[in-house]
Amino acid sequence: MLTLTLPDGATREAPEGALARDIVASIGPRLLRDAIAVQVDGEIIDLNTPLRKGGAFRVLTEKDPESLAVLRHSGAHILATAVRRLRPDAKIGFGPAIEDGFYYDFEVAQPFTPEDLEKFESEMKKVIAEKYPFVREEVSQPEARKRFSDDPLKLERLGEFPEGEIISTYTDGPFIDLCKGPHVPDTSYLKNFKLLHTAGAYWRGDEHRQMLQRIYATAFWKKEDLDAYLHQLEEAKRRDHRVLAQQLDLYSTDARVGPGLILWHPRGSIIRNEIEEYEKALILRHGYDLVFTPHIMNERLFQISGHLENFKENMFGAMDVEGTGYRPKPMNCPGHICIYQSHPRSYRDLPIRYAEFGAVYRYERSGVLHGMMRVRGFTQDDAHIFCTAEQVPSEIVRLLDLCDEMLKTFGYPYTIELATRPDKALGAPEVWKKAEKTLADVLTERGQAFTYDEGGGAFYGPKLDFKLIDAIGRKWQGPTVQLDFNLPERFALEYTGADNTPHRPTMLHRVLVGSMERFVGGLIEHYAGAFPLWLAPEQVRVIPIADELKAYAQTVVDRLKARGVRVHLDDRSDTLNYKIREGEMLKIPYMAVVGKREAEADSIALRVRGAGKKQEVITVADFAARLEDELATRALKP
Repeated sequence: MLTLTLPDGATREAPEGALARDIVASIGPRLLRDAIAVQVDGEIIDLNTPLRKGGAFRVLTEKDPESLAVLRHSGAHILATAVRRLRPDAKIGFGPAIEDGFYYDFEVAQPFTPEDLEKFESEMKKVIAEKYPFVREEVSQPEARKRFSDDPLKLERLGEFPEGEIISTYTDGPFIDLCKGPHVPDTSYLKNFKLLHTAGAYWRGDEHRQMLQRIYATAFWKKEDLDAYLHQLEEAKRRDHRVLAQQLDLYSTDARVGPGLILWHPRGSIIRNEIEEYEKALILRHGYDLVFTPHIMNERLFQISGHLENFKENMFGAMDVEGTGYRPKPMNCPGHICIYQSHPRSYRDLPIRYAEFGAVYRYERSGVLHGMMRVRGFTQDDAHIFCTAEQVPSEIVRLLDLCDEMLKTFGYPYTIELATRPDKALGAPEVWKKAEKTLADVLTERGQAFTYDEGGGAFYGPKLDFKLIDAIGRKWQGPTVQLDFNLPERFALEYTGADNTPHRPTMLHRVLVGSMERFVGGLIEHYAGAFPLWLAPEQVRVIPIADELKAYAQTVVDRLKARGVRVHLDDRSDTLNYKIREGEMLKIPYMAVVGKREAEADSIALRVRGAGKKQEVITVADFAARLEDELATRALKP
């Protein structure tokens, strides 16, 4: 018999193999009606799955966030049902739920078209209306091979199952799939869904295998949630950094240079430089020293660090230099370690905080490259802190303060995830547990909310991931703080303690913006290209309405330039309306229009970005003071 503990502490006894639905029914018929799935000892199974273990037992309804993945996984099967009805020749791959919806992979002779998606969506509605139950069966390996004899992708997967593996299938109407589940009770549960787009996807993610057609979709329990998500997708298209960056002339790529390598244009370089100058001042105030390390290093260094063992697939190949292999660095930490080891260190020297805006290079497959967000060469604002074990908690607190100050400057709310030991990791599990507990204790004592990302740590230590929340509610990877007991051991780092004997320091790795390229790409989308005054490539454009006013307009420009303002005089012969439209397209925060009355009063007619046609007459002196205040405070809006 299995013992199941309900959320209120009550228990139920059930024979092994009993269906989850029977337990739910024993609790109450209304609960069975509302039930989507159950969670047993942390594992989510559907109502028709036999129970094989006891433990905490919780019934999931539409109100539980975990139930959404069950609905979406079922949506993938309904999609496959519709596709196979209309395209019986389609070979079926996998169809999982993902963070924002679900997808299914198909092997077909011709790529799907937008018209195909419309037909599939209509057919899905028919499958939903037919209210097919999701029927679970457990079958033998020979029986499974018989059922999927016409699907080589499924046969390949079956060949990987170890002996004794429970093989289950799910059938809804005419469609059968090899699947562990869980699923909703029947197809009618999927009411609010949308097929989004198609994309090519290599089978099993292997670029040497065949290309499949992946259909992406999403689904929600409530129509208003679906509508909100679709609105967010439209807003995301409007904010696409690749489109806006071209409009604003910020960066480009060139096939002659190579994919995933960013060419920063003058306007984009202004944004980058402002961020770097701000961050340099910030970290110097927080006690860091700036260092610089080479772009390429002897690969022996990466053998010691463990990168060649654990990160090689993300590194570029070695180049031969006089018989020795050198590689572009994927990270800055080995170089900082070498600087630490260049002198004997005492406990009186610690903590030592090295920071670098270092160019790093990582091999990303061409299929995942995406504008500035996924690139092969980027600048990482790395820092590494060498400290005693006793100093670790206070250093983490300092890092939390630093990250919070930086993110507030850019107007980002955020959440924190504590990423724990991955499958591929250096060091003993007990060392990891100690490091994870240290991070959790600091956050708890600070009163900082956080969640766990199980298995999401770096190979050398657990980390805190700051997830930035942008203007339309999407999450981006932000700062990280990593606690590392492993690299000091691998490099045999030492300092002399107060007892005059050698001790091993602890390392903390941290980035603030992380990849400068990705951060700026995210900022473009966060601000929809309308940068705050301090970041705007062009802060003010002065526009005289007649040739005889050019001289006065130039004095306005000169006075603002003397105050450190990035200002441009537009004295072209084009119409005023044309000049204003161009300024609006470039999202310039302020346009100062100069007419005869403004020249006589030493003033300007000010147009503020986002205020439409409204103009404000203000003296040049007052406008300059206003700009100085906004720049000094790094105001988020003009």
